[in-house]
Amino acid sequence: MQILNPNPDAMSKIITENASEEFLYSLSNYCALQGFVEDQFGLGLIARAVEEGISVIKPNGIMIFNMGGRPGQAVCKRLFERRGFRITKLWQTKIIQAADTDISALVEIEKNSPHRFEFFMGLSGDQPICARTAWAYGKTGGSISHALSVYSCQLRQPSQVKIIFEFLKSGFQEISSSLDLSFEDDSVADEKIPFLAYLASVLKESYFPYEPPAGCKRFRSLIAGFMKTYHHIPLIADNVVIFPSRTVAIENALRMFSPRLAIVDEHLTRHLPKQWITSLAIENTVTDDSGEDTITVIEAPRQSDLMIELIKKLKPQVVVTGIAPFEAVTSSAFVHLLEETREIGSRLFLDISDHFELSSLPGSIGVLKYLAGTTLPSHAAIICGLVKNKVYPDLEVAFVISEEESLFNALSKTVELLEGNTALISQYYYGCIFHELLAFQLADRRPPAQRNCENGKSVDVIGFASSAIPVLGNAELSIDGAENGSLIHMDIDQSFLPMPSSVKASIFESFARQNMNESETDVTASIKHFVKSNYGFPTDSCTEFIYAENSKALFNKLVLCCIKEGGTLCFPAGSNGNYVLAARFLKASIVTVPTDVNVGFKLTAKTLSGVLDTVKNPWVYISGPTTNPAGSLYSSNEIREVLSTCAKFGARVIIDTSFSGLEFDYEGWGGWDLDGCLTELKSSCKPSFCLSLLGGLSLKMFNGALRFGFLILNQSILIDTFYSYPGLSRPHSTVRYAIKKLLGLMEQNAADLSNATLEHTRKLRSRSTCLKEVLEKSEWDVVESSAGVSIVAKPSAYFNKIVRLKLSPNGEKSLENAITEIKLDESNIRNAILKATGLCINSSSWTGIPGYCRFNVALEEEEFNRALDCIVKFKELVLN
Repeated sequence: MQILNPNPDAMSKIITENASEEFLYSLSNYCALQGFVEDQFGLGLIARAVEEGISVIKPNGIMIFNMGGRPGQAVCKRLFERRGFRITKLWQTKIIQAADTDISALVEIEKNSPHRFEFFMGLSGDQPICARTAWAYGKTGGSISHALSVYSCQLRQPSQVKIIFEFLKSGFQEISSSLDLSFEDDSVADEKIPFLAYLASVLKESYFPYEPPAGCKRFRSLIAGFMKTYHHIPLIADNVVIFPSRTVAIENALRMFSPRLAIVDEHLTRHLPKQWITSLAIENTVTDDSGEDTITVIEAPRQSDLMIELIKKLKPQVVVTGIAPFEAVTSSAFVHLLEETREIGSRLFLDISDHFELSSLPGSIGVLKYLAGTTLPSHAAIICGLVKNKVYPDLEVAFVISEEESLFNALSKTVELLEGNTALISQYYYGCIFHELLAFQLADRRPPAQRNCENGKSVDVIGFASSAIPVLGNAELSIDGAENGSLIHMDIDQSFLPMPSSVKASIFESFARQNMNESETDVTASIKHFVKSNYGFPTDSCTEFIYAENSKALFNKLVLCCIKEGGTLCFPAGSNGNYVLAARFLKASIVTVPTDVNVGFKLTAKTLSGVLDTVKNPWVYISGPTTNPAGSLYSSNEIREVLSTCAKFGARVIIDTSFSGLEFDYEGWGGWDLDGCLTELKSSCKPSFCLSLLGGLSLKMFNGALRFGFLILNQSILIDTFYSYPGLSRPHSTVRYAIKKLLGLMEQNAADLSNATLEHTRKLRSRSTCLKEVLEKSEWDVVESSAGVSIVAKPSAYFNKIVRLKLSPNGEKSLENAITEIKLDESNIRNAILKATGLCINSSSWTGIPGYCRFNVALEEEEFNRALDCIVKFKELVLN
């Protein structure tokens, strides 16, 4: 072991081949900085040797190190353990400290840190003394010694650790000090190390792939595989829907059916809307078309006989319950619940979260035993929240199992409408656990056992709510291309442009760290600075900051607040279609404010005033500064005029910044000063006027991995109303850590992130221009975009034209099938382009602008070029 030279200049001198022996000897006790956290203890060279050894050591190989013990035994051991080694101390002795080694540098380190080095008085001393004491003792002629140990080091999971360090060496060395692969419990290591290796391999790619709203196809297949292998239930991926949490799954299911009365296990009602569990409107005195929240939830004990008694008496339309521990081993309680709910026509959602084990020896669950021999009835579904992992106890993902195709499809759509997508990395984490468990098992060569079908008679069960039927049945949601990997998605709000290295580093570091403290994951100060510097948005001590995995989930809670206050949501024509669909699904009262192509489909004070004059309790939604999907920009004067109009009528305003931050000409645009604007309006606004700021950082961070939304509220009444809808899926601590780090880099104008922003903005501008040219040559009417990831265009020349497509029975293009003729109009243009070319876009039913379609330009380079070819191909097919 060497220590740091107290003379910094000494180690910076170039050592030549003909340097004198005296000079080389003078350096022999010292080392230069190696770029490792261990440099501060003089262990930099050892750390470098260890990491270089990882790449070459055989899987069962052993490294042997002679280590001087001056930094202390704990520090020496940690050097190896945090890099994934198991260590054994083979031998230890004491040696006299070399007289020509100056330990004053170690004294200085002790002065400026809590660390204490380890020396001994002579060779017989057994009580360690610090460097300062050793220095003083040596200066007075005393003899000081330090320990010398021989360590045997072996990697605990060689292949995965090698992958991790290969990733770190590929440009991420600065985060290696955050890596900690030391674990007291081997089971924790068995979960975390494979996941970090998988995450490292995923982050080597330039972007995160598109995944359907129902959840990552690989993850759903792994869950189905686990059920088949360990519980003998022959499920497939399309029987499994992924949700951020079981609370979200339960609330979404209840909203989907909107039952007059639901009975819910008392253990599962804590995060449901307060109105549901305090309402006594058991009689159906309000129709489903009223737009009001009419769900009444009755809490019930988990014990099955008591639950069944309540079901018989109250005849609920939906039952959500778990299974008591003493009833979980057998299937009898589940069978009784199935029979009773089928008899009265009730939907049953059974929660098995408390009993489901991610283990190679999972405990017996009666419900799963039953499903091994009998198909799951169409009126029933299984809910399971995954929270029982060894590493991140607060990381949750949930899944719902249904063998009814219509229920699977409907649940998938509710995720898209109300949550966006479940965090992808959370799915990756649990996916790694399932993968390891499946890899542990030998393939089952026996044919699957035959299952019985439920043939019991039943009355009609409750169908989807009247507000949900048109949304779930006819609305334009994402197209699942799982069966056809060639689909090109220009119809989703995600960027597939290359991720900056700082984003990858922050993601990996957040999961590699251990023992993060609260201050490292508290993003509020960073968000305050972000909204102030980007939009001039004012905050004070009364301001409430609320975070969720997705800004869409926050928006939907605001919609519920609007409904509770008897408000009307005012959307500009040309708003994000998913937001409008979600509001309709939630039964909000909606008014469309006319917009004009000549101003980029932005709100104007004149048209807004005309609408607000006829609306009671208006809530105005504004996508800004960048409008979505048109990509127009509100200037400072334009937003001032719009807010002034809203203040005049006492409207509540939601400004959604989720699609902003990628302005093509920021300097020419000039930015916003909402603080100054709101200050001017204070004296003239009605008391009900308030401005809420909604935002998301996924597009700003250029990736589909970090899902983070924020909502800033400034009015106490609205804050209280918002918290009466508690079922939010909060961002995990790892996400908050990564977001805080990235926002800090933005504040510092760090080169990697700022350069990436400039490059992405330049590319988006170039893409928009290129797409505009191709569309115009293909006779589309294009609205020029000034920001963001999408443009809108109208296929005027295509309407009323006949397109001839060769379609197979399942809707796929095929030369072997009959020709179908379609007369193109607004309602079928999207489907015709999809069938003819495989290109997914949004039509006017999504954009809300008659005739105009939406195209996302933030695709991977090859996919974008394929999309351009599809547009040209469709033109040749229709117009030529």
